[in-house]
Amino acid sequence: MTLPPLLRSASFRLTLIYILLFGSSAALLLGFLYWATAGTLSDQVDAIIEADIKGLAEQYEQRGTPGVAAIISERVRKDPGGRTVYLLTDPLRRPLVGNLSKWPTVAPDASGWIEFELQDRDAPDGEVYLARARPFVLLGGLNLLVGREVRELVRTRDMAINAVIWGSAITLALALAGGIAMSRSTTRRIEAINQTSREIADGALDRRIPTLGTDDEFDRLAIQLNEMLDRNQSLMEGLRHVTDNIAHDLRTPLSRLRQTLESLDENGLSKTGRTTRIDRAIAEADGLLSVFNALLRITQIEAGGRRENFATIDIGELLRDVAELYEPVAEEKNLSFSLRCDETTGIEGDRDLLFQAIGNLADNAVKYAPPGGSVTMHAADRTVTVSDTGPGIPEEAFGEVFLRFHRLETARSTPGSGLGLSLVEAVANLHNGEVKLEDNCPGLKAILTVG
Repeated sequence: MTLPPLLRSASFRLTLIYILLFGSSAALLLGFLYWATAGTLSDQVDAIIEADIKGLAEQYEQRGTPGVAAIISERVRKDPGGRTVYLLTDPLRRPLVGNLSKWPTVAPDASGWIEFELQDRDAPDGEVYLARARPFVLLGGLNLLVGREVRELVRTRDMAINAVIWGSAITLALALAGGIAMSRSTTRRIEAINQTSREIADGALDRRIPTLGTDDEFDRLAIQLNEMLDRNQSLMEGLRHVTDNIAHDLRTPLSRLRQTLESLDENGLSKTGRTTRIDRAIAEADGLLSVFNALLRITQIEAGGRRENFATIDIGELLRDVAELYEPVAEEKNLSFSLRCDETTGIEGDRDLLFQAIGNLADNAVKYAPPGGSVTMHAADRTVTVSDTGPGIPEEAFGEVFLRFHRLETARSTPGSGLGLSLVEAVANLHNGEVKLEDNCPGLKAILTVG
């Protein structure tokens, strides 16, 4: 027989363990209360009987048999209900005085106490009740039996036992009900995660795990999983975007490469022409290889595979090296090139990657600044800023330009692969930093901050 899903759940099994532990604790507590209550009352009864025996024994020593008999008779007279049991017999246990007609036939226990039944002669139904007594042998061989009826003690014991039974049953029932409710709640939360996972597996990548706003462990888990799903969806969309752009941007150079190679079979082609076309094909192939190498490098950076090359770097010194490389290019284009290094902080990073990232920013600035414009490079603390006076980028496109192969329509005619800013962003993330763009009015300002 297959159990219902709720009974097969891990949360229900944990609930059963909790019920057993809680029920055992409650039973022990109630058992202790029973022992403390019934045991105390029983000890009180025994103490009263012991004191009564001791008093009668002393009276016997002082006043003899007639004195003890008189005392017992007086006490029996004052207690017509028979709450106290007295019996004085001769050595043969023949009754002399007391409220019992004969000596009980029950043998004493190991402690010398006997418990026997008596019938209430005053009750209409002749109720039978229990008495507890202790025999004592007086000097001269007389037998003295002193005891008390323990109906109240028995009732108290029964009440305590019922309280233990009912208390344990109610405790277990409440614990079971609470456990089932808790298990259902937990199962519902887990099933919501499973349902969302199935929907995502079926292709609904935009589905997310619902939260209740309780900030409990399930909500925190759902938030973490949703953040992971957001990241995965972003990566999938980025992959689709990269695939589309690769197909779009590499189709033209591949077509040119094919045409160039096919043209090598033309009849009458001179050796110089053939060499020229071969060089053109090699250049196209090199361009394609550079694109794939850039992609590979970005992937390696995003995977964190370059941290073994980290060392202490001076940002100001690094910026001066980049400026030394691009200043002649800017001068050839008739651009005003300026460099300013304020006090900088040494950082832990990969010098080659940071050099390439800053170089990409400088290359873009020099590439897009018009003749007569300016390019400014500035370093301060852990931040590098590269500004130009070119056409800039619309503010709404600031986020898009960091996507791989993304190029604005106005930049399609300019050489490039659309991977420069993607690499800059990957390097910034590797160094626990960020890169952001601002309007330079006119032009663009790129700000790279490293951790």
